[in-house]
Amino acid sequence: MTPVPPSDPIAVRPVHFRDSEKLMPDGGSEVVTCGSFTKHQPLPEAGRVLRSLSLQRLSRLVNPLQSKEITFAAGRKHTTHGVIQVSPFNSTRSTWRVDRVMVNALADQNLPLNLDLGSLLLRHCFENIVEAHTWISETSVHDKFGLALYRQNGFQPLAYVTYWSIDADEIASLAEHEPDLPNLLPVSNADAQLIYHLETASMPPQLRQVFDHQIQDFRQRPMADVRSQARRWLGQTESVSAYVFEPQRKVAIGYFSLRLGKTADQPNRAKLTVHPAYTWLYPELMTQMAQVISGSPNQTLQLASLDYQPERESYLREINATEVEHTVMMSRSVWHKVRETKSVSIEGLQDVLQGLQPSGKAIPSRFFWDATNPGLRHPTGDDSSSGTAS
Repeated sequence: MTPVPPSDPIAVRPVHFRDSEKLMPDGGSEVVTCGSFTKHQPLPEAGRVLRSLSLQRLSRLVNPLQSKEITFAAGRKHTTHGVIQVSPFNSTRSTWRVDRVMVNALADQNLPLNLDLGSLLLRHCFENIVEAHTWISETSVHDKFGLALYRQNGFQPLAYVTYWSIDADEIASLAEHEPDLPNLLPVSNADAQLIYHLETASMPPQLRQVFDHQIQDFRQRPMADVRSQARRWLGQTESVSAYVFEPQRKVAIGYFSLRLGKTADQPNRAKLTVHPAYTWLYPELMTQMAQVISGSPNQTLQLASLDYQPERESYLREINATEVEHTVMMSRSVWHKVRETKSVSIEGLQDVLQGLQPSGKAIPSRFFWDATNPGLRHPTGDDSSSGTAS
């Protein structure tokens, strides 16, 4: 890497299609990635992130309604020193998440510190994505660079996430029991309102405000449904979703979504939501999921729990689940300043006020008041000596 004069500023620009193969130079880099809880899907490896941009752009031609990731690169003199990837978190695009931050760790003494370069990328996103009111991130509790980067830029801890793994022996043991779920129903777009109310009721108010979920967030778009069906036919992935319906209150009290791995290397991932008043559903739903994945090549199960779900964590410890990773979810709000409009000049009102001008010069004349009738005015003649009050 050739030295760069310190006078040359670092410029941040959007990533173009031609940059997908040559953005980050070879060598070490500080990488901050969000966890799968906020991402909802596994991220590719660090070396494949930017090469996958071309595939993302081609997929948008097929499905232009899918969530669009935005990537910015920071560099000077045709050399990239940092990359950030962000994407909308909800359908209204009021909340965005930081998917990945990559900063070149081989910067020489003429370049800013890696932390400052990461802050430059974050501030560029805050200033240019004006539709984002809230930003969220998720990083490992052991990632010192990621924690320092987010704290320096105003992120505050929102929740702590623990990722669990259940081995095949425990799955086989759970699958031997029969779940007591008489009102277990498959999930469709018609049930989006029930799932929405369940999700919002199962999280604290602060988390609910940050996520800003709407009913359309839990509906599957037609193109996404076609894509999932194609993947199922090709044997790549398969997903199973169901919820528990409470007929008296007519609400959903439990929900799970399974993404099954088709090979022995792909683990089964689950998203589990239980209403806080119905925590007795944990053993029943886990038994149901164990029966679903009992026939898959990889019979291990991965799922997450948050720090406000003590019943889930105690149950997972009871069935000997293993704690795999601990992450912290952080958030910050951004308020964009509204530009003041210019004041309207008085010159534009001259045409309107022109009709209110007097047509001629006023001529003064004498008058006096009648003492007996003060409301009546008697004008006088032009001759000052000819008039007396009558």
